[in-house]
Amino acid sequence: MVKDTPAPASITSADVARLAGVSRATVSFVLNDTRGHRVSDATRARVLDAARQLGYVPHAAARSLRAGRSNLVLMPASISAIGRLVSDWVDELHSELDRHGYTTVLHAGRFGDPVDAARAWAELRPAAVVALDGDRFTPQAAELLRRAGVRGLLAFASHPVPGVHTIGFDHARIGVTATEHLIARGRRRIGVVVPRERGLDALAAPRLAGARSVAARSAATVTPVELAYTRESASELARRWARLDLDAVFAYNDEYAALLLHAFRAEGLVVPDDVAMVGSDDLVLSALQRPALTTVRLDLVPAARIADAVHELIETGATSPMPEVEPILIHRATS
Repeated sequence: MVKDTPAPASITSADVARLAGVSRATVSFVLNDTRGHRVSDATRARVLDAARQLGYVPHAAARSLRAGRSNLVLMPASISAIGRLVSDWVDELHSELDRHGYTTVLHAGRFGDPVDAARAWAELRPAAVVALDGDRFTPQAAELLRRAGVRGLLAFASHPVPGVHTIGFDHARIGVTATEHLIARGRRRIGVVVPRERGLDALAAPRLAGARSVAARSAATVTPVELAYTRESASELARRWARLDLDAVFAYNDEYAALLLHAFRAEGLVVPDDVAMVGSDDLVLSALQRPALTTVRLDLVPAARIADAVHELIETGATSPMPEVEPILIHRATS
């Protein structure tokens, strides 16, 4: 019979204080970088060395309780999967928030109701919530977060959200921009890629709606075409493209467009002669495709400016308005 191995005792600040030969209060001042308490460089070095030797990690929740505020900034995690452009921007935002002393937490929960989502976020008592999928924010969700002590609420959304600092980002305009361009190039039977990947419908649906709104004002038609981000799915779609009788495609973003472009080439379809194509995001890979990919560039607000705004919201409850995210058509060889 194998005996259970007892779990090792947790290292506490008292252990660090004993090894460093200082009080627990001094350990707290050093490790929490508490303002207004002077600690000599020699003592600080002794405390930090003791903490490293023991592998001591401060308790974030306890530190927040002592300070009377949290340093957590929460972001819904599913948004980080929407593409290279935004995931790179999110990485940069993490660094910029760290510069202000905040820790970014990605929340992976998926909720059908915005208030349920807000309730789960509020349980972590973050200092701020930054939502890239801000169209799911509601005034009720914002009020719940405010009552839980969340000071900074910032969202990218197609419409203003009461109680939330909103930055305009209407994904329907991306579909509008791509479809208007394809129609101007003489295309009338336009496919719009709808990714099968979980979590992307929140952005794919308005892009499709934007494309349909343009087609409704013209002689063009729009057909949604499902595509998973796999070689097999792209090849299957390319094989049946002739049966779909479509002469153009808005491929959701540059990554799906590049995947489909290579699948078309393997099936003998010529871009743009047989199929005109538009992506989105203007990634580096878009200009390197053969032929070079027409795309919709998104001028995102710089991450440093967003981090500054989040900090201002936490500290003062207000920040200055910011420009909307503008979609700009970059015309290259695929259309």
